[in-house]
Amino acid sequence: MSHASSSKVCKYDIFLSFRGEDTRRNFVSHLYNALEQRGIRTFKDDERLETGKSISDELLKAIQESKFAIVIFSKSYATSRWCLEELAHIIKCKKELEQIVIPVFYDVSPSDVRHQNPPFADSFSQHKDDMENVQRWRGAFVEAGKISGYHLLNFK
Repeated sequence: MSHASSSKVCKYDIFLSFRGEDTRRNFVSHLYNALEQRGIRTFKDDERLETGKSISDELLKAIQESKFAIVIFSKSYATSRWCLEELAHIIKCKKELEQIVIPVFYDVSPSDVRHQNPPFADSFSQHKDDMENVQRWRGAFVEAGKISGYHLLNFK
């Protein structure tokens, strides 16, 4: 690890990236509570965003200020432009700041993420009005799909 990244002071231990409608009230809430109970400073958007600040700026800053990023890929993750922007920024921080990225494949397979198989292919086609960003987001998906993570099928 480079001296710059090892001496960097992080505001958060973990940044959670997830599609709220899929996982906020079940898996993510349990994960967040378990991490917090162990004293792990975790950024979750509905718990940590400061009132009066720009949401997009605060989220990107929180990603940069985190040692780890946990990306929870669910079936509708790629339907959200904002989730895709978070992922692209997380992959950038992985490369530039040596941030550790831990993917969680929640009822989807790593191969589906890596190759953008359904349901992700359908999600990306919804963003066809923004092909420049779609290519960047697809690249981030490929990178994330190559990272060893946790594969949770039929999680309850």
